[in-house]
Amino acid sequence: MAGNSKRSANEPEPRPIIVKKIIVEGHGGHHGGAWKVAYADFVTAMMAFFLLMWLLGATTEKQRKGLADYFTPTLVEMKQGSAGSNGMFGGDSFDKKENYPTSGGQGNLAITIPRDAKGTKDDGARDRKSRDKQKFDEIKKKLEAKLKMTAALRKLARNVRFSETREGLRIDLVDEADFAMFGMGTDRLVPAARTLVGEVAKVVAGVPNDIIVRGHTDGLPYSSGRTMNNWLLSSSRADATREALAQFGTPNSRFAKIEGVADREPFIPGDIYDPRNRRMSIILAWSHGGEKALADAPVVDPATKQAIRERDDPKRTIMAEIRARDMGTTGLPAGAVLINAQPAAAKSKEHKPGK
Repeated sequence: MAGNSKRSANEPEPRPIIVKKIIVEGHGGHHGGAWKVAYADFVTAMMAFFLLMWLLGATTEKQRKGLADYFTPTLVEMKQGSAGSNGMFGGDSFDKKENYPTSGGQGNLAITIPRDAKGTKDDGARDRKSRDKQKFDEIKKKLEAKLKMTAALRKLARNVRFSETREGLRIDLVDEADFAMFGMGTDRLVPAARTLVGEVAKVVAGVPNDIIVRGHTDGLPYSSGRTMNNWLLSSSRADATREALAQFGTPNSRFAKIEGVADREPFIPGDIYDPRNRRMSIILAWSHGGEKALADAPVVDPATKQAIRERDDPKRTIMAEIRARDMGTTGLPAGAVLINAQPAAAKSKEHKPGK
């Protein structure tokens, strides 16, 4: 056989046969889908980031607090050592402010919940307004109690009116037909009115709110040729009231505004000559920022209130419903008369049952 033949001396040694196995791999590093998944995650994260930036710039502080409250964990572990603990969950109530010395939230390393269930330690203007309202209620009760202590003060109690305005708590000291706080046409307080101002000064001394004093007159004009007028008179009476408050211990730093408005803000709008329009308004102003809580409250004038009452009147609503259901098929306009109406006798004969 050829395979068993011997090679000659000059014949070269046969070379070994080498088989090279080449494994062709797929082009996954260049044309695969793994990088697309990573890129999609990156784009999603960037979209979420820019969405967050847009929300921070396009929302108000109140809306951001609402968003933060929405994503705040509501599961709170029971704590036995909570400040002010007197119950099972270590507090008076869920929205009760606690007495931790830190200014941030409360919790552990796992979660952090707001100090107040309403979202922040201090809800800003609304919290200040709420505290002011409590102080105003206390002042009103104290002054009413003082005016019942003596017979002389009880007579003056009817001349004191309280009202809450956009400026604050307004205490009106009102004249009447048989009582005037100042001498006729002057800025001199009568003794009874000075006593009343003194009682007001004692009550408002317990709060730090600013004070506004505003003088009012009625619409009676001065005779021609006199230098005094209602503007000057209301201003001078306001300053006389400020001086009386200062004499009873109110520091000058408390006064934010002293002004006279003559007869431009009558207590009785329908009659500018009514003696009750002559009054002094001592206003305890809202704390700084508290007046902002009233910015969202709509100002409704008397004409609008009357229109709302007429709109919501039950009788008018029922009649409108009847007209809507009638659709003009059975009803007649008010005052309409049928020209072909049958006489009453004919109608009764027509509807009379047969024998």
